Amino acid sequence: MERETPQTGSIVVAEDELEADEGLWLDDGDVDHSGWWCVRTDPFPCPANGCAFIAEFMTAAHLVLVWQERDDPNLLWHAQRAKEVGRNPRVVSYAMGFGPSASYYAWEAAGRPVHGVKR
Repeated sequence: MERETPQTGSIVVAEDELEADEGLWLDDGDVDHSGWWCVRTDPFPCPANGCAFIAEFMTAAHLVLVWQERDDPNLLWHAQRAKEVGRNPRVVSYAMGFGPSASYYAWEAAGRPVHGVKR
């Protein structure tokens, strides 16, 4: 009897199970990141299939990504990447009026989700 070789698995999620659920990875939904730094860009559509969200900042799951330091290497890398794809990035001080925010490092620690998955 021949054994099958184990293979790497993958998670398959139906499109109707996707949603932007900030609560899945936010460390504290009530954190005020005013005075932190973010990358403002020219408006661009969310890349998720069928999503109508238009972003004006570097976002994840429709939350503005923020950094504590204006010269954070990851902030500068993302700004450079936005420049390379023609999004006209500007590093600006975050204000709550921009919309909900999340720390870049909390997002990264959570596995860099783009859209949440319904529970």
